[in-house]
Amino acid sequence: MLELYGHPFSSFTWKPLIALYEREVPFTFHTVDPGHPNNQALIDRLSPTGHFPALVDGEVEVTQSNAVIEYLDLHGGAAPMVPEDRREAIEARMLAEVFDNYINVPLQRVVKEAFRPEDAKDPFGVTAARKTLTKTYAWLETKLADRTWAISNRFSIADCAAAPALFYADWVEPIPAGAVAEYRARLLARDSVVRVVNEARPYRKLFPLGAPDRD
Repeated sequence: MLELYGHPFSSFTWKPLIALYEREVPFTFHTVDPGHPNNQALIDRLSPTGHFPALVDGEVEVTQSNAVIEYLDLHGGAAPMVPEDRREAIEARMLAEVFDNYINVPLQRVVKEAFRPEDAKDPFGVTAARKTLTKTYAWLETKLADRTWAISNRFSIADCAAAPALFYADWVEPIPAGAVAEYRARLLARDSVVRVVNEARPYRKLFPLGAPDRD
């Protein structure tokens, strides 16, 4: 039985969870938080920075969310999250990195600012993060035009990355009406994403900027 370590409210944990649900792969989930010190100790050993998610499959240990998703393609009978066509695979990996690095990372920069004490605030950094978000929204607006999913009509690793990134980003820097907002709505209507959103609902009080009621 595969074992996934992470937290239900974590955007990077959502990514492999979505892949697991999409491909209907059986697994055991282990929550990493202060109430489960043994799980945190394992993450500290597996990850260079002590960050989750991580996957354990017997003697195989995989960290980093995109690597975990690729490993999951070895299990289950559904279509792989990384397309078999090499050109599609390259585009899917590229877009997954865009959602990770230019949506997820800057939105987390804004969220983390809310936890900083007043004498350690970094308004310049927050402004830069918001600019990265709006600039990436504009780039994605063109990229996603006339596409159902990130690489056209094929749900992939890129969509696994997009769902949590755009879900939380819209809470931080609202996404304008258009292709990206419509894509986010399609993601939030997909069964695998509905499941992770619902599993995370009990933790919304942890969001420091105030979680909206609309999602």
